[in-house]
Amino acid sequence: MVNTAISENTQQNSILQFLSFTLGDDDYGVDILRVQEIRGWEEVRSIPNTPECIKGVLNLRNIVVPIIDLRIRFLQEEVKYEPTTVIVVLSVENGNVKSTIGIVVDTVSDVLDVQQSNIKDAPNFGSKIDTRYINGMVSLDDRMVILLDTDKLLNPEEMSEIEKMTG
Repeated sequence: MVNTAISENTQQNSILQFLSFTLGDDDYGVDILRVQEIRGWEEVRSIPNTPECIKGVLNLRNIVVPIIDLRIRFLQEEVKYEPTTVIVVLSVENGNVKSTIGIVVDTVSDVLDVQQSNIKDAPNFGSKIDTRYINGMVSLDDRMVILLDTDKLLNPEEMSEIEKMTG
């Protein structure tokens, strides 16, 4: 018989890793196990009639990958892409469907080792502020890092529309 108190304690003390990046003055993190690669910004092929946050698609080793500008997705000011602008390629799941997407971020910072017990729930702002993309938050040194739920960056309808257009 397993002692559940010991099991829960071990889980609370486990270390999780996140790739951290910035959008403007804000710090974000995604589960490192979801990151497939990090690429410098390159022009993408635009797709008509897609949400504004979807910059287009990129052909990565014969896989058509939708590219999402997180600044636009999060309703932040759009900026000119700089040499530090990168695309983080992620593995995501929508329902039972596994897909690959790319997210445009200002800069990649580093890999964070976070004790699971240090991750706090996203604050409840009520129905006016959308927190569906947030898995949690963690304070590290003098900064607050928002941990994203990568599976929710594109909803199933958006993913399905892109797949129809790109064949």
